Amino acid sequence: MHVKILDERVVSRAKARGIDVLVYAPHFVRLPDIRARAARFSDDDLLVVPGREVFTGSWRDRKHVLAVGLSEPVPDFLTLDGTMAEFDRQGAAVLIPHPELLNVSLSLSDIEQYRDDIHGVETYNAKAFSRQNQRGREIAAETGLPGFASSYAHVRWTLGEAWTEFDRAIDSEADLVEALREGVERRAMRRSGLSHTIRGAAEFAHLGYENSWGKLDRLLLSGMEPTHPRHIAYDGRFDDVSVY
Repeated sequence: MHVKILDERVVSRAKARGIDVLVYAPHFVRLPDIRARAARFSDDDLLVVPGREVFTGSWRDRKHVLAVGLSEPVPDFLTLDGTMAEFDRQGAAVLIPHPELLNVSLSLSDIEQYRDDIHGVETYNAKAFSRQNQRGREIAAETGLPGFASSYAHVRWTLGEAWTEFDRAIDSEADLVEALREGVERRAMRRSGLSHTIRGAAEFAHLGYENSWGKLDRLLLSGMEPTHPRHIAYDGRFDDVSVY
């Protein structure tokens, strides 16, 4: 349901592990580029669906929300309310990854506030520790929202460590959006054992890099992100809900 990387080796690994659909949602990449890459790596055996995991709020208080089925680009660094309103306008399926994980996630109160606009809460993330995944399951139960599992793969070896099974064929992006928005029956699945634990720990270690040196590179060396709301590509459309 959620991977950050996509190349020939990712596709090969997905097929070897019996995955039929990947949601490709890299950080700081605009939707047209995500769509183009997803189309490039889709074939008769693997459907790659474009997604956007947006950073809402500021760098200091960012909250991640995953959208599938967007028809128009949505930047990062908007208010949570502004982001959710735009997702609703476009009819996207809205998913909450890693709830209450560190400082990058929606809280229970956030999820309750936007309950009617959310279509799933992550109940198993291969990167998260057991207590964090337990919290995801508790939040899903308390809100009555469907759960889902994902590898959240930032590195190739995590792909296929967790996945979501639907009681319906998913043959297109529209099929997936419809299944999510309609609350179709699904099961959060995962592997187990020592190798699974090690791969999850490696993913979590990558999170440390992403939020330290990787973040420093983006802030100090890379200039304005392509998904920054002030970027020329957005033509000022989101100025009223931008936090920067």
